[in-house]
Amino acid sequence: MFKKLREKWKVGPFQLTLILCTFACGGSATGWAAKKIMNGFSLQQDWLWATLYILLVTLLWPLMVLVISIPFGQFRFFKSYINKLGSKMGFLR
Repeated sequence: MFKKLREKWKVGPFQLTLILCTFACGGSATGWAAKKIMNGFSLQQDWLWATLYILLVTLLWPLMVLVISIPFGQFRFFKSYINKLGSKMGFLR
């Protein structure tokens, strides 16, 4: 599995480790920040809370991953990754 990722992204084993750490830390930070933001709202309906949480995570994730990629030295990779993802989803040209 890791070999396929290395070939797909054209990276070495050390850079792959840094990329995976960035994904993990970015995802965790996104969940933490979204929960902190959601706790500021007093929503009684569970379905509304869950819907807003999913929307917030979707919007926060690219920003968090870009910010966290800076200390890991992977900003260029993630900037390109997010641009490709955005264009596939129709958000970017």
